[in-house]
Amino acid sequence: MTEATRHRGPVRRFFGAIGGAITWLRRVFTNLLFLLLLLFIGIVIFGGEERITVPQGAALKVAPGGALVDELSQPTGIPVFLGGRATPPETRVKDLVDAIDRAADDNRITALVMELDHLGGASLSKLEEVGEAVQRFKASDKPVYAIGDNFTQGQYFLASYADKVYLNPMGSLLLTGFGSYRNYYKSALEKLKVNFHVFRVGDYKDFIEPYTRDDMSPASRENNARWLHQLWTEYTEQVTGLRNLPPNAVDSYIAELPQKLRAEGGSWAEAALANKFVDKLLTRRAAVAELQELVGASDADKSLYNAINALDYLRHMKLTNLPDPRLQRDKIGLISAAGAIVDGEAPAGQIGSTTLSQLIAKAREKNIKALVLRVDSPGGSAFASEAIRQELLATREAGIPVIISMGSVAASGGYWIAAGGDKIWASPSTITGSIGVFGAFPTFEDSLEHLGVYNDGVGTTELAGTMRLDRALPEAAADILQQGVENTYSKFLRLVAEARSSTPEEVHKIAQGQVWTGRAALDLGLVDDLGNLKDAIADAAQIAQLDNFEVLEIQRELSPSEKLMRALADNVDARIAASVEQNLPLGAWFSSLQPALQPLQELKSFKDPRALYVRCVSCVAP
Repeated sequence: MTEATRHRGPVRRFFGAIGGAITWLRRVFTNLLFLLLLLFIGIVIFGGEERITVPQGAALKVAPGGALVDELSQPTGIPVFLGGRATPPETRVKDLVDAIDRAADDNRITALVMELDHLGGASLSKLEEVGEAVQRFKASDKPVYAIGDNFTQGQYFLASYADKVYLNPMGSLLLTGFGSYRNYYKSALEKLKVNFHVFRVGDYKDFIEPYTRDDMSPASRENNARWLHQLWTEYTEQVTGLRNLPPNAVDSYIAELPQKLRAEGGSWAEAALANKFVDKLLTRRAAVAELQELVGASDADKSLYNAINALDYLRHMKLTNLPDPRLQRDKIGLISAAGAIVDGEAPAGQIGSTTLSQLIAKAREKNIKALVLRVDSPGGSAFASEAIRQELLATREAGIPVIISMGSVAASGGYWIAAGGDKIWASPSTITGSIGVFGAFPTFEDSLEHLGVYNDGVGTTELAGTMRLDRALPEAAADILQQGVENTYSKFLRLVAEARSSTPEEVHKIAQGQVWTGRAALDLGLVDDLGNLKDAIADAAQIAQLDNFEVLEIQRELSPSEKLMRALADNVDARIAASVEQNLPLGAWFSSLQPALQPLQELKSFKDPRALYVRCVSCVAP
């Protein structure tokens, strides 16, 4: 007992002892919790793979969660055991396609069932890619069913590939058409006294319009209307063809929806059935019972039908069909480049010039016979795009053919990269083109002066202190930046002309930031053929004259922390569909603001060394 403690009264000593005990218990509890967490993580990572078996006569259950993507982003959510949601935020298209294709030739799999309630955002091209795999599965004379409590427009497009579509009697089918809407900030920026400096080439390069206008320009309206109608035609033709409906069935259904609902007593489900968009109205229990008659009941749970999840099935097939190391097969390299293009290194979900260039260089060291680069990007930094293109040219100079497979979007900087390939494949609904350049950045000198903050000083030249956010942009600097934009646009035209055996003058006619669908791009000579990733790989094999080959995916090496998050995500299936805020009371409201705030968030990625960008703001595939 210290001298200070001895001078305390008995009451103070009593409560001090209680406080000390509570502190000790809190530390013990915290340490025990931390040790239990470490133990759990160790079991998850090092405890070995859970044994997966494929039941005889089972259905392959395709139940994608979240958005369909070409490349999974780095997991950032909290796992289920800490309170996160179990639905993953993303599902990789290639994994679904590989699982469906393998199941088509597997005698243990007798049917395919699509449960699409948790499918979130999905572009038309990605839905088509999965749908084409479903078509190949149907060609093996195995039935395909789609069941849903409700069908969004994207979910229904995939469901329409099924032989039978079941909808909950209390459910709905929501068809609305495609649209492109955004917020405009010109008046808001003026009220905030923010000066937004813009330098561009081309009437249609509308990335910066939200900062310079309060509405869509006539040129932008014309361009967006064209590709949106082309994609909607693709959607409606596919759905009506797959469902054997009249050509105008989808448009008529949307136009007459109030009357059609009134005829069915306001029931969305009955309206969908009456117009032959679905085959039966069944509750989830009734749908399961019907599937049990087809494939039997699950051995593990008699209330379920006999099925194996597509991603579990793919994991099983990869583990049980390991390649024989004694059989040396030629390799085709596959790299996925998804997201905005930025300088330097970048995590999954973005295309870093250094990161992707290193992957391409690494591919050359793998003794591959051809390289397929999957591009899914609306563009970004011009400097970074050129650095990546140069790496593709080096690969071709090494005697390795480079085939580009365009995903949902390969526009602006995405097309700049694609121009470095030997051949370019696009899906009919790919969004591409947007060949144009702009420079943009804000300055806040008027905002600061309004608050009483002033900037002053001296420099050795007129350009000293240029590009500071707190100073006005000198006229000479503005002239330099505009010349830089025009020079970069000329370079863009020349490299496209060289890649497409054309002239800069001819490319200019279809450039100026104009956006095209894959089908239109084929007619314009911007791409070589229409098809998906599987078609591009087959073409690479033919060019390299390969009969027996394997696809080698070349991916960025994860950091230790990223490996930990990926291990948790893969082993306990615990990535959540949103950030922590979405689990809070204000989460839904906050999420609704994200599309409106997206253009402002884009400003943070404007880090090109010369402030020059090849980016398409409207290139978000519906």
